[in-house]
Amino acid sequence: MSAHLLLLADTHVPARAKDLPAEVWRLVDEADLVVHAGDWVDVGLLDALEDRARALLACWGNNDGAPLRARLPEVARATVDGVRFGVVHETGAAGGRERRMDAAHPGLDVLVFGHSHIPWDSVTPAGMRLLNPGSPTDRRRQPHRTVMTAVVHPADGDRPATVTVELVRL
Repeated sequence: MSAHLLLLADTHVPARAKDLPAEVWRLVDEADLVVHAGDWVDVGLLDALEDRARALLACWGNNDGAPLRARLPEVARATVDGVRFGVVHETGAAGGRERRMDAAHPGLDVLVFGHSHIPWDSVTPAGMRLLNPGSPTDRRRQPHRTVMTAVVHPADGDRPATVTVELVRL
């Protein structure tokens, strides 16, 4: 059976929006795991996601103060159907990101990150997939507010586990 994930970052609630869009809450309800890459701004959304999501993998971001940092790690990790996920807020400049993340996060298959509000999907030289879902509340210079969904397809016989990803425009 496949695991369905919702990837979020840079929600900035209530600074940029009073709440997540209704479509995002629908995706939360459908997900087996919600991954949030930081910049929550307030613990209210963390409380709401912990109450509503089946499971949550999350970290703090640069705009998150002491109450959020006390409850969340800088980097979080989990294995989903044999796929090793990590989530961190900042990865630095786009140039050289893939090599830096290989060095900083060895052993991961997928690293979800945020900070830029710019959707990103690439693969490092070591084969780690880098994903930034953008922001569901603050598109900045992007044409749309965005999140990502992912499906983890477990290994089957000789076929290794795979991850399919979709960028969702809100």
